[in-house]
Amino acid sequence: MTPANRTPVRVGVFGLLGSGNLGNDGSLEAVLGYLRAEHPGAVVDALCGGPEVVTARYGIPATRLHWYRGEYRTASRAGAIVGKGLGKLVDAVRTAAWVRRHDVVIVPGMGVLEATLPLRPWGFPYSLFLLCASGRLFGTRVALVGVGAAPIGNRPTRALVRWSARLAGYRSYRDALSRDAMRAMGVDTARDKVYPDLAFALPTPPASAPSGSPGPVCVGVMDFHGGNDDRARAEEIHRRYLDGTTRFVRALVEDGRPVRLLTGDECDRPVVAAILDAVDSPLVTAAEAASLADLMKETAAADTVVATRYHNLVCALKVGTPTLALSYAAKSDALMDRMGLAAYRHPAREVDAGQLLEQFRALEKRSAELRRTLTERNLTAARQLEDQFTALTAALFPAADHAHALREAK
Repeated sequence: MTPANRTPVRVGVFGLLGSGNLGNDGSLEAVLGYLRAEHPGAVVDALCGGPEVVTARYGIPATRLHWYRGEYRTASRAGAIVGKGLGKLVDAVRTAAWVRRHDVVIVPGMGVLEATLPLRPWGFPYSLFLLCASGRLFGTRVALVGVGAAPIGNRPTRALVRWSARLAGYRSYRDALSRDAMRAMGVDTARDKVYPDLAFALPTPPASAPSGSPGPVCVGVMDFHGGNDDRARAEEIHRRYLDGTTRFVRALVEDGRPVRLLTGDECDRPVVAAILDAVDSPLVTAAEAASLADLMKETAAADTVVATRYHNLVCALKVGTPTLALSYAAKSDALMDRMGLAAYRHPAREVDAGQLLEQFRALEKRSAELRRTLTERNLTAARQLEDQFTALTAALFPAADHAHALREAK
């Protein structure tokens, strides 16, 4: 508890939170759970993409990440271009002022050091750089906690990501590939640790008992257009992904299997609509998940899951449901390997419905064995995340105490 004669530790959380991505919000929820359990006296607020959502859902004050509200819309008119340019300057001042008011700032999970999906350097990479540079300037310790990273081809993006990581006061990663990627980019990772994704720290709903006959299948879909280096082929990649996934869902329906379509981001809804329209069967329904907890309940009720988005995979694996990954990035492969299901992956860029169906049937034949494997791996993940939060307390809160002492002395 915070002593009565000392001001509370001021903790900021930062990122594209409350913006419609359930994985990002799940990482925030895990960190807030840690803070409330271990540091209940801390005063917490956010600088984020969707402040109204964050405040309504998590009960903490929140400030909009960008001054210019059209930041993530393509600027084609002169007014929008000027607005975006001015916004970059205003955001530098706003971010610095926000960071200065805190003892500690936490970036909770998310793939903040990667560009596996289309990304412009002057979007979030610039925002993250402002955060970490402001932290170094004002003595506020910035922690990148359980984040994802990947090799980046675009030079400006790579430079901003590299300097953000170097300026951060604490770093941990959600897989070894992320740490290796930062090392390859010239960041000293000798003291950086690897832990499971923060979402594995969330409460787990009870799993449904497997039915005696073939039961429902959850299919997690994504508005997938390839990665940052695939912009020229984005539409072709998307058509191939949608066509292959639709054919797979149709094959399941022809076998009499109920199919529940899942999303992980608001932008995935058109993909769900397209599959529902193409298959046109009462056996295919769409889930209305508003959180990772909702996704976990859906996947816990399924016999099997086939999913694309990283945090759809996390939710399914966490509840112990046998899962096949439509993998679009190395992070998905690393997750499946960590959880003992490395054999059950299929490339999202080249979805072959026939081959996917064969892999799916092979997965189901080993269902009982794989459920036991997932139970064991989840126990290990829980212990490792306890170590993560212990390490975070040791790294951050003594620093916050010292910052308090300095401020009190002024």
